[in-house]
Amino acid sequence: MIKSSDCFTPDFKPTPYWWDASPQQPDDMAKPPATADVLIIGSGYTGLHAAVQTARAGLETVVIDAEAAGFGCSTRNGGQISTSVKPSFSTLKQRYGEARAVDILKEGQASLDHVARFVAEEKLDCDFGVVGRFHGAHTAGQYDKLAKDCESRHPGFETGAFMVPRGSQHGELGTDAYHGGIVFPKHASIDPGKYHAGLLGVAKAAGANIISQCRVNDLERSAQGFEVSTDKGRVRASKVIIATNGYTGPLSPWQQRRVIPIGSYVIATEEIPADVMDRLFPTNRILSDTRKLVYYYRPSPDRKRILFGGRVSLQETDPRKSGPKLLAELVRLFPELEGTRISHSWAGIVAFTFDTLMHCGEDKGLSYAMGYCGSGVGMAGYLGSRLGKAAAGVDPDLGAFSQIPFQTRPFYTGKPWFLAPSVAVYRLRDRLGI
Repeated sequence: MIKSSDCFTPDFKPTPYWWDASPQQPDDMAKPPATADVLIIGSGYTGLHAAVQTARAGLETVVIDAEAAGFGCSTRNGGQISTSVKPSFSTLKQRYGEARAVDILKEGQASLDHVARFVAEEKLDCDFGVVGRFHGAHTAGQYDKLAKDCESRHPGFETGAFMVPRGSQHGELGTDAYHGGIVFPKHASIDPGKYHAGLLGVAKAAGANIISQCRVNDLERSAQGFEVSTDKGRVRASKVIIATNGYTGPLSPWQQRRVIPIGSYVIATEEIPADVMDRLFPTNRILSDTRKLVYYYRPSPDRKRILFGGRVSLQETDPRKSGPKLLAELVRLFPELEGTRISHSWAGIVAFTFDTLMHCGEDKGLSYAMGYCGSGVGMAGYLGSRLGKAAAGVDPDLGAFSQIPFQTRPFYTGKPWFLAPSVAVYRLRDRLGI
């Protein structure tokens, strides 16, 4: 087995693979205006989709980010787009009743549709494709659970999902590590870097003012709206939208107490021979599995590399340490890749919630959408767009995720002290197949 110290290519980069084609934009030294109709904090998918709506409605829109535009998970994710909602229909029905459960599931489908429609209407060049997802069962018991859920179907829309037994698995994926799985044919893939760059261009063309490298230091409510202090000056805004998701901090403590920041780690391999790629990934689908500590992976858009992600650490920020852990799991799934090296390794912060659902709404005039639970590629833009329409007075309805309680826990302030024991339990459950 290759030593961890030798598993990197000579030109290894500790930055997202997507940044090669879509480099981070340098700070243009611009300062925010003294006033704005709408100030959006965060320049990822949520913030920019909101900005498109408010700017096109004629509102003076300013988007501020502490880093380069899109520095966070909008350009660090795996480029997988699903229907986003993790809890099953039966779980949602038990929590909220059948009608609300159906509404929530419909929102998940709507988020997937939103990306497809936006990419087509704005003519974005971002390698979007409806390739489908293979979700592998890591135990026989998990396969049976998937089959039961597949048979029940989802009220309100048809997923088109179908089961793939273990004997037919190689038609979907060249590994024996799973006990079969389920295919969701409507799920999609995208180049998140190109998508964000295109979205940024659309927001600017609509008239939004994007200010990067501009940290917000203080946020105060006033009779006219909000007084916002930044590294580059003060802004008086009628409306403020928080679009920070996993990077939400003490600036908005009410929201910070309701999201759980979790690191997610990704690697890109060196180029793989075409015949090996065709054997291991014959359908070009995006992939995930039933583990509590899930792995997600896919071929790169040009089918030359494998992008492999997961939660292999709690606090590790050095991609040279997290990368070998991910590579070891990739090789475990695909022994044929023994000796393959890493060309890129990086991490981002996703935001989970206590009910594993995303949320949007308003707290004392402060609008927000966050808590995408690792499914933000579709949902972030969809809810951001809804926030923007509401702020512009176009459509005040924020949908089902504004109609459910946004939970927190006693004594929780945004630092998830409970992650270590929780992850230990999840790892044990994954090993035992529970």
